[in-house]
Amino acid sequence: MQSRINGGIRMLLGVTMLAALPAAALAQQNYPNRPIRFIVPNAPGGSTSVAARLMGEKLTASWNEQVIVDNRPGGNNIVAGEALQRSAPDGQTILLVTAAHVINPILHPDKPQYDAFLRFPPVATLVSTNYILVVNAAVPAGNLKELITLAKSRPGQLNAAVSNTGGIQHLALEYFNVLAGVKIQAIPYKGGGPGITDLVGGQVQVAFNNTLTLLPHIRSGKIRALGVGGDERIPILPQLPTFAELGLAGYSVKNWFGVVVPTHTPREIVAKLAGEIIRIQGMTDFKEKLAVLGVEPFVNGPQPFAALIRSESLKYAKIIKAANIKLER
Repeated sequence: MQSRINGGIRMLLGVTMLAALPAAALAQQNYPNRPIRFIVPNAPGGSTSVAARLMGEKLTASWNEQVIVDNRPGGNNIVAGEALQRSAPDGQTILLVTAAHVINPILHPDKPQYDAFLRFPPVATLVSTNYILVVNAAVPAGNLKELITLAKSRPGQLNAAVSNTGGIQHLALEYFNVLAGVKIQAIPYKGGGPGITDLVGGQVQVAFNNTLTLLPHIRSGKIRALGVGGDERIPILPQLPTFAELGLAGYSVKNWFGVVVPTHTPREIVAKLAGEIIRIQGMTDFKEKLAVLGVEPFVNGPQPFAALIRSESLKYAKIIKAANIKLER
């Protein structure tokens, strides 16, 4: 009898202590408790989907809860952002963002959605990658200088695939137009994958994109790489010079991917998710998979990621002003 009483007392004490725990602490202990939806703001096939899938596979293995990649293209990231905004702030829905996350509020001051999206709590960055300027193999330009000469002789006649109007690829193109003194026309797509498909097929002639998307087509010879738009050469393409090395000084545009969650998500859940992402980024096999694609992990937790967002906002505001980039309303 006494043992049953003691057992009951221990059970009662356990329940009492559990009830005394803060809700946020309980949420962290139980997180994740069902499949995680990983929203991607672009169509399948592009670099964002690849990065999300690779991280999703690792998170699934870590937590034994399926991570489902949910592509939500459209509205220049508004469709994806609003999908996250409607989600419960419990960490079970996460969103992949790119540099467009900070560019959109600058280019679209008339759309308050973008300012609201900036309030999504940053969790962690995933990868960082330089942009490469490529052309279809049939374009009569074997290097950057020849492309600039060709574009000057055909103002507005060359078309470039960009993932969406006002996105990072569009900005990269327009900034190039200004510095090179050319006019290559932007053709928007719902993601990098469909645009590169048309580049390979010859429907467009030019693109700025990253190695995740471009490398297989560069190696196949279907497209030709002319230069790296970042500050350094890419290890997987060491022979490809930067724009600065090719005489186009002052050009530097690169992209990054990161993860954010809905507003009011408990800090404990943000910290747990960030910690697991950062742990995965340190795994040898994960780094090797990214290296094959030409990118490396870009490791930032919540606070450094928030600082990056602030600094990138200032950087791209200056670039947009220098290039006089304005979108039609």
